[in-house]
Amino acid sequence: MDLPTLYKTQISLTEWFQRMGLVNSEAHRKEDNEKLERLAVLNTYIGLPFNRSIQFLASALANSSPEFVDFLETRGHELCALRLIPIDPALPKLRTRGASIAESMEWFALQDIDPEKYKADFMPHPGDNTWSTIFVVNQHGAFGQVLAGPHNQLTQGFYTEGMEPMTFSWDGVHWNLSLDRPLAEAHMREVMEMLRVSDPAIREKLTTEFGATFFGEYLCGYFETATSTEFGIWFIDWNRLLGATYGDERCQILMNEDEGSSRVLRGQIGSRGLVTGRARVILAADVAGADIETGDILVTDMTTPDFLPLMMKAGGVVTLWGGILSHAAIVCRELGKPCVTNVKGALESIQDGDTVEVDATAGTVRVVSRA
Repeated sequence: MDLPTLYKTQISLTEWFQRMGLVNSEAHRKEDNEKLERLAVLNTYIGLPFNRSIQFLASALANSSPEFVDFLETRGHELCALRLIPIDPALPKLRTRGASIAESMEWFALQDIDPEKYKADFMPHPGDNTWSTIFVVNQHGAFGQVLAGPHNQLTQGFYTEGMEPMTFSWDGVHWNLSLDRPLAEAHMREVMEMLRVSDPAIREKLTTEFGATFFGEYLCGYFETATSTEFGIWFIDWNRLLGATYGDERCQILMNEDEGSSRVLRGQIGSRGLVTGRARVILAADVAGADIETGDILVTDMTTPDFLPLMMKAGGVVTLWGGILSHAAIVCRELGKPCVTNVKGALESIQDGDTVEVDATAGTVRVVSRA
């Protein structure tokens, strides 16, 4: 799999929702576009560290305003992530990351946009990622995944071989990780402590201003963090809508295992449900022009945005890679499709045309009969 090429095809979660025609996709778009403003308020109230951006109107970039020219001259050498956020909700969000501010301007010049209709967010881009997390805090505690590597590997589901994310759960007292990694648990404890709001008055303010909910003293929602040697821990998302979607979810940490003479494949529960159907094995490298019948079980290494038409027709989805909160898993949940991700041995054990049972409540995939 050519990961660098596949990364270039990735889109934000809100763009997945828009492409699938989700009824509340506009609400999700607004929630995503305003996340930095919410994180800034949390920084003011509880000192939450976040990836603070420098924002200009895109017209300031296009017209070389004095303020932007000064910014470019003094900080043009710094690495950044540049987001072009549309003022008009009908327009797409555009982004680039990992280049210097000056180099990002070359990318900006190539974009076919009306600068009057966009804002430009320049965010610092760390040179390394020591830890990354993606998790939900709800009425039962917290669950998600932690990775000693780049954050986009969690959201997109493409992780470096041998550096698989660890799944975790926490009920307010006990921590449970899929791997025995004390440093990962220590990191999650540090991250969670940053979400503790011990002052009742501040909890009340957050409830009034943002409709915030709490697990004891801990702020609820969907969160993403990235940690670097240069900047330490950054929160890069607090999403209330996704948090509410997972408001009653409990995490099951499951591993591959043999059951009797029949191998039962286990993975991460991406979207609960039970379905049996014909397997259609389609790899990400071969998705162009591929099609399936309605109700087929899509089996793949990992989904990309090109898979969305197939996912909408599928009865269920099984992936070799990915995680419980990767974009594809969340999309399947919104589609109401059973989905099991991170299923080791899926491509070796399942053949195109097999009848398979996907129990995405137990996190198992079983070949019922061969083609």
